[in-house]
Amino acid sequence: MQLGISSYTYTWAVGVPGSLPSKPVSAIDLVDKAVLSDVKLVQIADNLSLENFTAGELNNLVSYAGNKKVMFEFGSKGLTPEHTIKCLKIAERISSPILRMVIDTPGFQPDMQLIISIIRDLLPEFSSRKIQLAIENHDRFKAREFENIIQSVGSDWVGICLDSVNSLGAGEGFVTVSDILLPYTINLHIKDFIIFRVSHKMGFTIEGRPAGKGMLNIRETVDRLSVMNKCKSAILELWTPPEKNIEDTVVKEDKWADESIEYLKNLL
Repeated sequence: MQLGISSYTYTWAVGVPGSLPSKPVSAIDLVDKAVLSDVKLVQIADNLSLENFTAGELNNLVSYAGNKKVMFEFGSKGLTPEHTIKCLKIAERISSPILRMVIDTPGFQPDMQLIISIIRDLLPEFSSRKIQLAIENHDRFKAREFENIIQSVGSDWVGICLDSVNSLGAGEGFVTVSDILLPYTINLHIKDFIIFRVSHKMGFTIEGRPAGKGMLNIRETVDRLSVMNKCKSAILELWTPPEKNIEDTVVKEDKWADESIEYLKNLL
């Protein structure tokens, strides 16, 4: 499994709506961060949307990364046929072996039948380009529903992008989710976290932590995936709690990223 960073490793630095840094991190900057960290893989996701790049900008990015010997994976959201094909063409242009997709967008929440139908219809597009669809477990569906999608489609060109925290939004912890979805996982999002009670004890807060400093059993997850031999990449993502201002938050995020990368290098 190859270690990679993501535009969601540096979410605050890329820019969160309503809290933008004075100089947001660009796709080129992510390549430079990978080189400085001695990491050779960058997953660019929907918070730094390549769909908005011109053909010239994409060409420059590919050329720059090629000179630095950095590879790309591409991620987006919104599994409509038209948007998925657009993203597939971008994935092909940047030589991404996967297209990581979050199914939903605010205006598109398809039911299970429609999801399966869309993916089946698009299989020739994925197979002709030799790109795998990596469906990310996200808030709305439970793990068994994602398993149903994969089994119903029944193709090696479709698998799971397994995120370690997202399914908490569907009321499921990672132990449950991983037991079900690890056999289908082709891309892993390592996002460490802690859960603690709020001060009045009536509820919990979930916060991110640097890799290895939270509740996620990263070593066990990596070991189990290694035995299955389907997952080719492990991408660091961070949920960095903000500081009082965006400048201090970005500094904290950068420190967490460095700390996490060093920890994960020893596992991968």
